[in-house]
Amino acid sequence: MSGVRLAAVDLGAGSGRVMVGRVGPGTLDLTEVHRFANEPVRVAGTLHWDILALHRGVLDGLRAAGPVTSVGIDSWAVDYGLLDASGALLGNPVHYRDTRTDGVAERTAKHLGEGRLYATTGLQHLPFNTLYQLAAAAGTPQLQAARRLLLIPDLIGYWLTGEVGAEITNASTTQLYDLRRRAWATDLMVDAGIRPELFPPLREPGTRIGPVLPELGLPGEPDVVAVGSHDTASAVVGVPASGANFAYVSCGTWSLVGVELDTPVLTEESRRANFTNETGVDGTIRYLRNVMGLWLLQESVRVWGGSDLPDLLRRAAREPAFRSVVDPDDPVFLPPGDMPARIADACRRAGEPVPATPAATVRCILDSLALAHRRAVRQAQELSGRHVDAVHVVGGGARNALLCQLTADACGLPVLAGPVEATALGNVLVQARAAGVVDGDLAALRALLRETQRIVRYEPRGDEAAWAAAQDRMGG
Repeated sequence: MSGVRLAAVDLGAGSGRVMVGRVGPGTLDLTEVHRFANEPVRVAGTLHWDILALHRGVLDGLRAAGPVTSVGIDSWAVDYGLLDASGALLGNPVHYRDTRTDGVAERTAKHLGEGRLYATTGLQHLPFNTLYQLAAAAGTPQLQAARRLLLIPDLIGYWLTGEVGAEITNASTTQLYDLRRRAWATDLMVDAGIRPELFPPLREPGTRIGPVLPELGLPGEPDVVAVGSHDTASAVVGVPASGANFAYVSCGTWSLVGVELDTPVLTEESRRANFTNETGVDGTIRYLRNVMGLWLLQESVRVWGGSDLPDLLRRAAREPAFRSVVDPDDPVFLPPGDMPARIADACRRAGEPVPATPAATVRCILDSLALAHRRAVRQAQELSGRHVDAVHVVGGGARNALLCQLTADACGLPVLAGPVEATALGNVLVQARAAGVVDGDLAALRALLRETQRIVRYEPRGDEAAWAAAQDRMGG
């Protein structure tokens, strides 16, 4: 067994895991060594992440991994922990699905100016962006006592190494980062009443953060290396594209749908279409839209008591196409809750037939997601001027053959599904390049992916007129 061993810590909204990647010439494989739950906790009306349980899961996973050369950490975006003057955590981070930001985004955007916000940060208007979370926390004793703000991967990295910093791909999701200057937007912070000194120095993917602290007792005391710490940044590294003319759908709880560019798109048309410009690895721009994603399906299955998903998907494939469609980006679907009931209510409001069975609800969800993917892929091309020849679906959604086929049909483009573990693979590839095990730019990293990973191709076979009519019903 040749190749260097590298640990990827990948924290998702439902679970975390530690993967060990083995990388060498013509070699790129992954082994999951530990998986642990990520279960939010509601305390006194506020929804929190159980960050200490996550940290324990990370340590358990790194011990199970054995000796590795380095560790990279990625997670979801926007959420943060606050440290006091001694470096101690001031309470569990608040979950982005908490309701504390209700109405805050609109007031803050009006105060700062929507045009100014977009021209500076290039970000999609989402109610849970870090800017709005901090605006919601204004005046609280916790925020007043804080001396540092660390995004989730940077917080875990701090506990592993004792070093503070902010990796740039995740920093770019906060709506407090100047996209063109590649620096914190301090003027924006001041005008929003946020102290710039809360924010640590920025670091690029591939930067060595430091060795793990000896007292943690991890095998070999590996280095921690900054990767694309926003999980979508790592997932896009893990897209096995062979050229520039591709779209991607990083499909899990969220569907992140977009294209990879060299420069941001900051036009008024882009702002009105609610597209986001986030920094990627190697200075690229992830030009994309957040679509609600498989969250609708995950919550529905939870409400149904953990129904047999493969059987549900088989039955959904036999349901009539487009019987009912909803807009998955409707804010009503954002919080946890009875998703089938919300979908039924949305159908009633829109004059759509109400799904009568779980299989019909699943078909409604997947048809609607495919339509949302179609809308985002087409808008991304129009707004950026980037032509797309194929759509790469990576992440957990690549396992969902029905969704992949529907996305190919909806977009009228081939869908290349896989790898499922694109985020962990992208994480490992950036570490491997930092270690000198692989060389080259993103194209070289992706060539290794194509050489080593299984990709399934879905050809479009849908009726364009039927998809266009369904799109009109959904809106957009």
